[in-house]
Amino acid sequence: MSLTDQPTLKLNSPIRASHLINGVYTAPIKTFADERGQFMETFRREWFPWINWDKMQTNRSDSKKDVLRGLHYHHHQIDYWYVSRGVVRVGMVDLRPSSPSYRAIEVLEIGDTNNVGVFIPVGVAHGFLALTDVTLTYLVNNYYDSGKDERGVAWNDPDINIPWGIEAPQMSPRDIENRRLKDIPQNELPAK
Repeated sequence: MSLTDQPTLKLNSPIRASHLINGVYTAPIKTFADERGQFMETFRREWFPWINWDKMQTNRSDSKKDVLRGLHYHHHQIDYWYVSRGVVRVGMVDLRPSSPSYRAIEVLEIGDTNNVGVFIPVGVAHGFLALTDVTLTYLVNNYYDSGKDERGVAWNDPDINIPWGIEAPQMSPRDIENRRLKDIPQNELPAK
């Protein structure tokens, strides 16, 4: 299996597959502006037809500059992120042992300077650092269930080594307590 073994995209699809992590996609967002303001389409179900969106939930996260959220990963939920204000540095690591990109990392800056949506599959740990004050909206394909689905790994785990570019971010107590990957029991990690 290679990184090219991803779902087949429609010929005119705006989404683009990552060259680093299998199953991660970016969706360049077109802006239509005139003297009145602007309009943009930030998401369509048909961009990701292999995903069941029956339990779609939309969330909004507002963060101040230098806030780091994550790293989180899910067993039963994908995320689709869009920054509507500001700029974030997204950090991801593939935790799926059966993936051809297992343990690969990817870092993207998205928002005002790179207007894209980011699709993050099940089993890929993800987080973001607010480079400015930001508003991030995200869609998920399952209702939130922190007890059964969401897990975390240390944002600064040296075995993952995401280049965040910050030494002391502002973080939630929950994210500060995330363990290093080597200390997480196997049954809490993605199975596939």
